[in-house]
Amino acid sequence: MKLMIGSKNPDKIKEIKEILAKLNLDIELYSMADFDNLPDVVEDCDSIEGNAIKKATELADFTKMPTLADDTGFFIDALDGAPGVYAARFAGENCSYRDNRNKALKLMADKSDRTASFRTVVALAEPGRLVGTAKGEVLGDLTHNEHGTSGFGYDSIFRLRETGKTFGEMLPQEKHGISHRGRALKAVLPIIKEYFKV
Repeated sequence: MKLMIGSKNPDKIKEIKEILAKLNLDIELYSMADFDNLPDVVEDCDSIEGNAIKKATELADFTKMPTLADDTGFFIDALDGAPGVYAARFAGENCSYRDNRNKALKLMADKSDRTASFRTVVALAEPGRLVGTAKGEVLGDLTHNEHGTSGFGYDSIFRLRETGKTFGEMLPQEKHGISHRGRALKAVLPIIKEYFKV
């Protein structure tokens, strides 16, 4: 049994593979990085759910393989939910993780309400059909400075309410157990097991 991970982002692929490995599924995992001829999916939907579904369905149709794709948004309350669905390109096209973090910290410099959340939607599709979706969310606060060097994206400036630590201060195993992506993947597990009859 084979499953395509609908991403080229090496950090995201590594994280998803590590999380799925803990689920003990007898499934061969591939990613977009394993193929040379896959088209880029334009993530032009106005919701993370729309982008996840679009990636999963388009890649499943092209590869003829069941495909698991996700999209994650970072929502800062004091910025009216920004960057939201545009988290990866908050500071502009071809920006770095650091560029995005710096922009968020700059915009939040004088804000007292620092509430924020990470939300992930995972979609499973087969050629011609969306199989199902699942969601995961974590609540926390934006820090004033970077804390920790683990993870990627906004991890070093997002402090989880339930741990008091940023994702950047956590080991990967600790993060996977409570992250938005980890929760979404656990939530989609029954759909995956039903699909593969495992």
